[in-house]
Order: sequence, then structure tokens, then C-alpha cells
Amino acid sequence: MALLRKINQVLLFLLVLTLCGILYKKVRKGAVLKNKADDDSESPEDMEEEIPVVICAAAGRMGAAMAAINSIYSNTDANIVFYVVGLRNTLPRIRKWIEHSKLREINFKIVEFNPIVLKGKIRPDSSRPELLQPLNFVRFYLPLLVHQHEKVIYLDDDVIVQGDIQELYDTTLALGHAAAFSDDCDLPSAQDIHRLVGLQNTYMGYLDYRKKTIKDLGISPSTCSFNPGVIVANMTEWKHQRITKQLEKWMQKNVEENLYSSSLGGGVATSPMLIVFHGKYSTINPLWHIRHLGESFQEGNVLLHEHHHASTYIQPRASSPRGDLGHLFSLTIRLTICKCRWYFQLPEGEHSRIQEKDSG
Repeated sequence: MALLRKINQVLLFLLVLTLCGILYKKVRKGAVLKNKADDDSESPEDMEEEIPVVICAAAGRMGAAMAAINSIYSNTDANIVFYVVGLRNTLPRIRKWIEHSKLREINFKIVEFNPIVLKGKIRPDSSRPELLQPLNFVRFYLPLLVHQHEKVIYLDDDVIVQGDIQELYDTTLALGHAAAFSDDCDLPSAQDIHRLVGLQNTYMGYLDYRKKTIKDLGISPSTCSFNPGVIVANMTEWKHQRITKQLEKWMQKNVEENLYSSSLGGGVATSPMLIVFHGKYSTINPLWHIRHLGESFQEGNVLLHEHHHASTYIQPRASSPRGDLGHLFSLTIRLTICKCRWYFQLPEGEHSRIQEKDSG
């Protein structure tokens, strides 16, 4: 009996030892798998950064905005999130354009812009009433529309992007600068400067220097202006410097004193930005903002900005009118071909909507 008891004890010990071994292997395997999963997963710092792109989609320019979005999305592998901004009555149409078209795969958010924020801040007597549209002022309110991003790209709806938007996003903003713009003096060529009659590239074209308030700014009228149709913005600096409040201040001053020029340069939305950002902005690579038609189709130009009605301001030279008109026609055709590359079939129902608008 004593021998049998010893055998049972040995067997029990071996059984316990075996169970401990199995349990150890399982625990160790689980730990290894967890560590491997942790190694394979990306930390927040390593995850691909989202690039927020803000673009407006006005009722009468829906196709242009979608073409711009299509050109951006088709030329990059970056993780883009589009913030498509519209007025309340256009939001269903924006969603339809995106979800019922080739853009259905993009990452997007539709944002409503409430024009009530502009009440009492816009003079109604602009020489270019199209510039008074509420969405023209969306760029003033970027931090109110985009919340969780440190850096934001804003684009007008009349742009076509031919390069990787990541390059524009990587624009370096100097310490203390809330935004980066492209200088208007970076025109395609000296020849075009003489031919672009009415397309202002200095502060003189936007501010009325006869007014004391403008003179007191101490800004030379020959200072090169910048174009706010393409913006790379630092949201932290924008909020810290209260940029939106400053812009609203200069809108209100214009209502009271009519400070901005009524020339072809416009000045309704651009002028306050020229004042607020004077001497306090970084610059965008000129290839990322080619404007005014010009030689926009040279190799290397990656963002083309139609700049509304630019062709109406280009005047033929008296010395060779046929040659210049031919050149203008050629540029217009090439721009049309470029833009048509990025247009796509309208969602069902939009054809009849456009026809009704045209017939009306």
C-alpha cells in the first residue's frame, strides 16, 4: 500500500507539472501575439496624417467645385478629408453630387455655412456683386468650420490641381505666421504683366488710399499683394491671433467708411486679408498657384487658378491684334481642355436642373 501511495503521488506531481507547462505555454504565446500586434499597430505619431482641404460648393458652381475635388483626389495617395462647405439649401445637392458620382469613395464632410455671421459686415454696393456671395467669406471662418486639425488647406472652387496636394500641405509656415499665401507678383512672365490689364497685383488695386484710415496703416500702395484663393493655414496661430475677429473688424470698417477700391481688383474679401496679414504671412511655392491664365500650362505648374473672368481683362495689343487674340483663344481652349479632364457625368436630375437655369 505504501508503494502504491508513492506511485500515486508521483503521478499527481507529473500531472500538475504537465498542466503548469501547458498553462505557461499558452500565457507566453498570448503575450507574444499581443506584443506582435502592438508592434504591427501604428502609434498616433506614426499613423498617416489627414490632410484637410476646405472647398466651397455654391449652387451655381457645383460642377466646378467637384472638378477641383476630383483633380485633387486623382493626383495623390495622401489621406485627404474634404470639407465641402455650402449654404443650407445646397447641402442635399452636394451630397448627391458626391455619393452618386465617381467621388463616392472620397473621405468628406459636408459643412453648413450660416450667412448670419456676415450681417452688417458687407457693403451692398460692390462693383462686382458676385464677390458678395456669402461663401466668398468662408476663408475668414476656418477655425469655426474645421475643429480637429492643426493645419488646413483652403482652395477656391475654380482651381485645378495637377500635382500631389501633399506638397502644398508640406508648405512651411514661419513661427508666428497663421497662414501662407502666394504673392501676386509671381506672374507667369514679364510679358503677361503688360497684357493683364486690370488684374491688380499691388495694394493700390484693393485699398482706397484717399481715405485717412488706409493712409494711417503705413502700407506702401506699391506693396505686392497676395491671393487668398489658395491658403495653407495654422489653426492654432489663427485662433491665438484672433484672425477672424480682426477680419470682421476691417469688414465693419469698410461698411462705415468705404475703404476698399471698386476697381477690377475687387477687394470685398481680399482687402481685409491684405490688411490683417500684411508682413505676417509665409509664402507658397509659385508653382502651387498659377493664376490669370498666363502660361499656366508649362511643365511643372501644379495648381491652376482660373481667377473668375480673367479672360475678360486680357486686352490684345494694338500692334498685333490678331496674334494676341489667337494667343488668348489658345490659352482659353487649353484651360477648358484641362478642366474638362476633371469634370464627370452629372448625377441624375442635375441635367434638367441646369437646363432650367439656362432657359430661365
